[in-house]
Amino acid sequence: MLCDICKEKEATVHLTQMVEGKTKKIDLCEDCSKAKGVDDPAGFSLADLLLGLGASQEMEESESTKEKCPKCGFSQGDFKKTGRLGCPDCYDHFSEGVEGLLKSMHKGTRHTGKAPAVWQQTKVYVDRLHSLKSKLDKAVSKEDYEKAAKLRDEISRIKSEFAETKED
Repeated sequence: MLCDICKEKEATVHLTQMVEGKTKKIDLCEDCSKAKGVDDPAGFSLADLLLGLGASQEMEESESTKEKCPKCGFSQGDFKKTGRLGCPDCYDHFSEGVEGLLKSMHKGTRHTGKAPAVWQQTKVYVDRLHSLKSKLDKAVSKEDYEKAAKLRDEISRIKSEFAETKED
C-alpha cells in the first residue's frame, strides 16, 4: 500500500478516525509521518486528520494563521498543532475556523450534552410552564382576560398531565 501523501513509498503508518459514523483511513510512509509530526504527539497536526490531508498546509499559507488572539497571543497555527485553544477569547477570535472544524466533526456547533430521559422531560415541562406563565402575565397586564383564562386552563392541564406521568 502506497503513502497517501507522496504516493511513492510503502505506507508503514496507518491512522484510522471515526467521524459521524464514517471511517477515514490515512496511510503514510515513515518520512511523511515524521514530516506531519505523527511520531511526535505534540507536533501532530489535528487539522490534517479532521479536514483531510494537506488541509493544514493550506491553512498555514493563509494570512489567518499568522493572526493571534489579542488576549493570550495564541495563533491558529498553535491550535492546529495542539488541537486546543489558548483561552476562552480564542473561541470568539477564531470563530470561523473553529466553527468549520466543529461542524465537520460533530452534528452541530452547540454542546447539549447528555442527560437522563426523565430529566429532559422535566426540563421540557418546566420550560413550557415558564413560557405559559409569562404569556399569562402579559395577557393579564393587557387586560385580555379571555386569553388569560385559556392560558390558565392550559397551565392546569399541563400540571395535571405531568403529575400523572410522575405517578407512572
